[in-house]
Amino acid sequence: MNQSELLKILEDIRAGALSPAKAAERVKHMPFEDIGFAKVDHHRALRQGYAEVIFGKGKTPAQVAEIVRAMVSKKASSHNVLVTRADAKMFAAVKRVSRGAKFHSLSGVISIERSKEISGKGTILVVSAGTSDIPVAEEAVLTARMMGNRVEQLFDVGVAGIHRLLDHRSALTEARVIICVAGMEGALPSVVGGLVGVPVIAVPTSTGYGASFGGVAALLGMLNSCASNVTVVNIDNGFGSACVASCINRL
Repeated sequence: MNQSELLKILEDIRAGALSPAKAAERVKHMPFEDIGFAKVDHHRALRQGYAEVIFGKGKTPAQVAEIVRAMVSKKASSHNVLVTRADAKMFAAVKRVSRGAKFHSLSGVISIERSKEISGKGTILVVSAGTSDIPVAEEAVLTARMMGNRVEQLFDVGVAGIHRLLDHRSALTEARVIICVAGMEGALPSVVGGLVGVPVIAVPTSTGYGASFGGVAALLGMLNSCASNVTVVNIDNGFGSACVASCINRL
């Protein structure tokens, strides 16, 4: 449930279109619903502007499906549902709960789009250095879209062929927030940060050879960026970058 949905219930009560008892039935599981192995946070959209997102890794397909069931069964709510780090077995279980579920196999994301409402003020641009970084970049793209943003993507424009990036200067300058995904030495966010006057959220990926240390080299490179508008999230954390970008885009 988000703020507009709660206000609609209150307006219906005032207008006499909804009884207090029926209204109480709709909101009785706020702020959370205990389903035994999980406490589903129905209150999160009111507090943070976007609904709880399910982290699939470490959960069974049945657990993921039951959490999804709890999230989509509320008639008063129409928020989007997102599962990250999911697999085909989880998707099969979720599909039995919601026929509208889609599986994005490259990023391991399950999405259930129930609202197309745009709450972001501008465009979030997701930039990836290489094709190998696209799975993390796609996680960022899908998350940002499901959180109500206009999202554009620009893939495979890393520093090994910097002319590919410079060919898209207009897209860079028109974005309100940029998510920059890169592995190897993680140089791309510094380059992008030097070209624009908006926040750049850098996402290090675990892409690279042995001395990249599973993304640690890119992480340290980004943390030491000389571009002062660059900030950094955790390794392979496309989801987290999109959450931060969504918060910025609503301001």
